[in-house]
Amino acid sequence: MPKLRGEAFWRETLRSAHYVVAPMVDQSELAWRLLSRRHGAQLCYTPMLHAQVFLRDANYRRENLYGEACPEDRPLIVQFCANDPEVFVQAALLAQDYCDAIDLNLGCPQMIAKRGHYGAFLQEEWDLLQRMILLANEKLSVPITCKIRVFPDIDKTVKYAQMLEKAGCQLLTVHGRTKEQKGPLAGVASWEHIQAVRKAVNIPVFANGNIQCLSDVEDCIRKTGVHGVMSAEGNLHNPALFEGRNPLVWEMAEEYLEIVRKYPCPLSYVRAHLFKLWHHTLQVYQQLREELAKVKTLEGIIDVNRELKLRCQEEIANQKEGEKPKEGLPFFHWICQPYIRPGPKERCRENGDSGTEKGVRGKRALEEEEDGNSELLSKNKQKKKLRNPNKSFDPSLKPKYAKCDQCGNPKGNKCVFNMCRGCCKKRAFKEVADCPGHGLLFKTKYEKSLSWQHSQRGIQTPEISQRGDADVGEMAVLKEAGDN
Repeated sequence: MPKLRGEAFWRETLRSAHYVVAPMVDQSELAWRLLSRRHGAQLCYTPMLHAQVFLRDANYRRENLYGEACPEDRPLIVQFCANDPEVFVQAALLAQDYCDAIDLNLGCPQMIAKRGHYGAFLQEEWDLLQRMILLANEKLSVPITCKIRVFPDIDKTVKYAQMLEKAGCQLLTVHGRTKEQKGPLAGVASWEHIQAVRKAVNIPVFANGNIQCLSDVEDCIRKTGVHGVMSAEGNLHNPALFEGRNPLVWEMAEEYLEIVRKYPCPLSYVRAHLFKLWHHTLQVYQQLREELAKVKTLEGIIDVNRELKLRCQEEIANQKEGEKPKEGLPFFHWICQPYIRPGPKERCRENGDSGTEKGVRGKRALEEEEDGNSELLSKNKQKKKLRNPNKSFDPSLKPKYAKCDQCGNPKGNKCVFNMCRGCCKKRAFKEVADCPGHGLLFKTKYEKSLSWQHSQRGIQTPEISQRGDADVGEMAVLKEAGDN
């Protein structure tokens, strides 16, 4: 049977899917995919898998794809990150029998993607991407799809999408943000870019970005003309998003935990999902937030979830008539609802003025406070400050260290060569010298070795001496015989 392409692939294999759960690292595992499918999701992606690791590690394949067969987890697209055509295709060949398509991740904007040279950091290497997709389209029995981020310029984004289509991509997911838009700097995704791509290509297009509820899905499809809409953050905070419902949080948590019993996954995945589901409630019950962070077993997590449920039910029972949600939330904190990520200024103001526990601010310092007098500290520095209130992070107050004559790193204070330990070790070894400051004793050890060798010779001296005397006697006899 020939491989389906484009519209036919979307219509027949993907069953005209409109509601799509995004590939999320350590978050779109089987248990979560099944929960999402029960509540309206029509298509799911696996978490992003590393092609090279998938190719060489059988355990990695088993944990992420080769586990217990689950017929209801279809249609399914497996996503890989890769930067080598052969590695990508070889990994995809190992996965193609377990899915309906292979997706190439060209959208990950995180630092790990930059270090590994994959994801959105390949979006300027069009020749490489063409080779990867051409080879995959030729070798695989399932279609190849791509997930991309946009360029600031719409025209360049359109040309990028057309290049991928021409290379053999059969479905394109467009995240309407650039690779620089992430975390607190994410901002609003550009549906204008997505609409332009949809009009310019002849393959199905999914939109990603700005999806918090079902009305957003409907607005996006109407404004951009895409075939389907993908959700990540919105789905994590409300897995019933595609049903248009906002259920009680503990209902979703209990259902998810029951699925995990049947289809186990790492405890870190489970904990992360509950932090998302219970996001607003855990702002109220900080103690249980700490317990959830420390718990070591699935049963322990279930107990924490049960306690949260009881506290919320007690709060509901004591609720006054006409009482409204606090903190500007659309619903009470025990109801699944979106989390609107604050921008840098809002985050600083929120963490600095709201009296959060111990004054801990955001994960990273993004800008100076408005008065310009004090620098925002990272979470790690805040912890160090709590342990030592007198600690200063002012670079001007840090001690100045003399530099190594060889490489510029700080030198040892007592180094005889005025070098760092690495350079000192090389020189001391080469010159058979000592450096007490770095504890390097090449000269001393060499002298001890020579002394030991001399002592060993000394033990054998009597024998050598006797042999020497015998030799002298023999020479004398020979000489005397010769004279006669």
